[in-house]
Amino acid sequence: MNKGANVGGGGPTAAAAAAAAQKQKSLLQRVDADIGNIVDNYGFIVNAARVNDPPVRNSQEAFMMEMRASRMVHAADSLLKLVSELKQTAMFSGFASLNDHVEQRTDEFTEQAEKTECMLSRIGEEAAASLKELESHYYSSAERTSSLPSYSQETMP
Repeated sequence: MNKGANVGGGGPTAAAAAAAAQKQKSLLQRVDADIGNIVDNYGFIVNAARVNDPPVRNSQEAFMMEMRASRMVHAADSLLKLVSELKQTAMFSGFASLNDHVEQRTDEFTEQAEKTECMLSRIGEEAAASLKELESHYYSSAERTSSLPSYSQETMP
């Protein structure tokens, strides 16, 4: 897992942050452009909606209004795609943070397992030393020598 990869302030985390900042800037520019396009086209449609007497002028204005309405629809579609992209980004960045959390917990558990292994090793060494001391004391005690059966010449064949 990227242990030690973020040494010196660079690495994957810094690159990911720079890429995220660039993507955010790009998305904000797209939002501004699309909303500006919708507002401009809507303003033109409102201005062109005046009723005029010459039929040629009305047909030209109708065509321009249709064209502007088409541009508004295109900008709205672009905004919908942007929303979808933002949802996907939020979902996948959520997985990335979840993976980071899992990696952090794995590291914590690995460290805890190492501490437990050291503690168990120390307890085992202490138990072995205590057992050795107890055996030494038992084998040199008077109780042991008095409770041993004595083999005399008579019991031996």
